[in-house]
Amino acid sequence: MLSVVIPLYNKAATVERAIRSVLNQTVQDFELIVVNNGSTDGSEDVVKSIVDSRIILISQDNQGVSMARNRGVEAANSDWVAFLDADDEWKPTFLETVLSLKEKYPDCSVFATAYQRCNAHGVFEDIKLLGVPLEENFRMDNYFEVAAVSDPPFCSISVMVKKEALLSIGGFPKGVHQGEDLLTWARLAANYKIAYCSVPQSIFYTGEQSAMDLPKRVPADNDIVGQELEKIHKQTPLPYLDKYIAKWHKMRASIYLRLPKQAKKCREEVRQAQHWHRNNKLIYYQILSYIPYPLRMKLLRIL
Repeated sequence: MLSVVIPLYNKAATVERAIRSVLNQTVQDFELIVVNNGSTDGSEDVVKSIVDSRIILISQDNQGVSMARNRGVEAANSDWVAFLDADDEWKPTFLETVLSLKEKYPDCSVFATAYQRCNAHGVFEDIKLLGVPLEENFRMDNYFEVAAVSDPPFCSISVMVKKEALLSIGGFPKGVHQGEDLLTWARLAANYKIAYCSVPQSIFYTGEQSAMDLPKRVPADNDIVGQELEKIHKQTPLPYLDKYIAKWHKMRASIYLRLPKQAKKCREEVRQAQHWHRNNKLIYYQILSYIPYPLRMKLLRIL
C-alpha cells in the first residue's frame, strides 16, 4: 500500500476530478488523504460526497500548502507518499509507473515522471527535457544539470517519495508560498537518488491563457528559496547547482518584468542570476526593465 496526499483549498470545481483520477488508477492499493486547508467554497462537501473507504479527510485552518502536505505526510500509514494537487489530475497509470520504478531502482528514494501542462484553452503541452537519456526509465543522477536547462523535470503532482527521506529534510518548507516544491526537490536531490520516467503521467492545469498573462503570484520579498538553495551550495557544492540557482533568480526576474512598478526588483534578480552563472541573454531583461510598462508588455508579446 502507498499513501496519496491531496492538499485542498477552495477547489470545489476541480477536486472531484483530482480524486476520481486517483480512484481510477490501474493500481488500487492505496489510501487517499485529503487535507482540507480551511476551504470556504464547499470543497469539503465535495470530498464528503465521494463514497470510498480509502478516502481520509482531514480539516485544519489555512496554514499554507506546505503545512497541508506535511499534515498529510504525518498521517500517512505507508512508507511511500505520492502527491496530487486538487486542481490537477493523474493519468490512470501514474501509480503503476512510479511503483515500477521503485521495483527497478530499489536504491532510490524519489520516483518521478514527466507531466503535461494544459492551459485555459485546453491546449496540452509536454514539458521540455534536456540532458536526459533516450530511455523511458532511468536514474536521474544529474538532476541539477537537467533542471537548470529544462522545465522542472517533475513537480508536486508527478512524484512519489520515501516518507523517511522527506521527513529527514524537514518536509515541505514552512512559510514559503512560491517555489516550496522546487526547494523540496532540490533538498531531496542533494541527499537521495532519483529514478525517473520520461513518459508524462500527470496533467498540470495552469489556468493561464498564455505565458504573457499577469503572473498569479508575486515573488516574496524575502527570498527564502534562494537563501536555502545557497545553503545547499555551501554545504555540498554539487555540479550545476550554481546554474540552477541562477535559473531560480532568472524566473523571479521574468515575473517582475511582467509586473508594473517592479523593474528595479527585476534588475536585482538579474544581478543575482549573473552572480551565480553568466548568461548574456539576461541583458535583454535589463534593457526591457527600463522601458515603460505598457510598451514593455507589447514588446514581450511580440518577442
